Amino acid sequence: MKLAQPEHAAPAAAAALKAIPPVICYPVETLPRPDVAGYRAVRPGWDLLEEVIIPAREARFFEVQAGHFFRIVSIEGPQVGDLNLWSLEDLNERFYSGKTRALHGTHLSTGDQLWSSIPYLRPMATITEDTLDWYGFDEHGGSVHDVIGTRCDPYTHYLLSGGENYHHCCHSNLTRALTEETGLMKHACEFHVHDVLNVFMCTGFTRDTGQYFMKASPVRPGDFLEFFAEIDLGCALSACPGGDCSSEHSSDAAACHPLKVEIYRPQQAPAGWEPAAYNGYDRSHGI
Repeated sequence: MKLAQPEHAAPAAAAALKAIPPVICYPVETLPRPDVAGYRAVRPGWDLLEEVIIPAREARFFEVQAGHFFRIVSIEGPQVGDLNLWSLEDLNERFYSGKTRALHGTHLSTGDQLWSSIPYLRPMATITEDTLDWYGFDEHGGSVHDVIGTRCDPYTHYLLSGGENYHHCCHSNLTRALTEETGLMKHACEFHVHDVLNVFMCTGFTRDTGQYFMKASPVRPGDFLEFFAEIDLGCALSACPGGDCSSEHSSDAAACHPLKVEIYRPQQAPAGWEPAAYNGYDRSHGI
C-alpha cells in the first residue's frame, strides 16, 4: 500500500511525465478470435448431459469434453463462484489468469477466452453467453467476472485474523474437490489449485489507493455464464463463503447459496472448429 504522503518531491517534469498517453501492452488485433455466432449456432437441440450442484461453501469437480458447453447458473440467491480449469490430460496445464487478463482485460465476458499456462498457452474455454453483460463498469470502476483477484485462502485469512484456521476458503474448497477426484494427497493437490475466474463477483480497484475491492454481486437466480470447451477440461468450482461478497469472505457470516453447473453436448461441432492445439513456439529460448 502506498504511503499517504510521498517522501520524495516531484521533479519539474512531473506533469509532462504523467501526461504521457498509455500504450496497450498486448495489442490483440492479430489474435485469432473465436466464432461466437458459429458456436451458438450449434446450441439448438443440444443434450443436457449432467447437472452438478455446488453446495454453499463447498466445491465440486466436473469434466467437460472438447466441443461441449457448460453453464454456471445462479439458482437460489446471489452467490459468486471461484473457477479452476485444467487440461483433463495433464494437471500441469491449467488456467492462466494473468495472461488472460493481459489479453482480454480485468473482467471477462462474451467472446473472451480462458488461456492455459506456459508452455501450453492455448485457449481452454470461450465465453459464449453472459447474462450479466449489461452491468459493464459502474461508477466505482467495478465490474463482474474478474481475473484480478486470486481466491480467498486460509493462509491470508490466518494472517489477517490473528491466527484463526478457517477451512472453507475457496482455496481449501478447491483443494478438497481435486483431492476427492484424483485421489492424490491433499498437499500434492494444493499445488495444482491456481488463481481463478471469479464468476459473478463484482470487483475493481479503488482510485485513491489502488486496492482490490469487492461489492454486492448483481447476480440473481436464472443468471448464467456459459462456456464452450476448446479442449478436454477438468474443472472445479467453489461456491465462495463470501456469498455475494457484499461484506466479507473467509467466514461463515455471509448468506451463501449453492450454484449449479449444466453440461451440454451439441448435435454437431461448430463449422470448421477443431480442439485448440498447443502453442507453436519451439521452446528453444535462444539456447
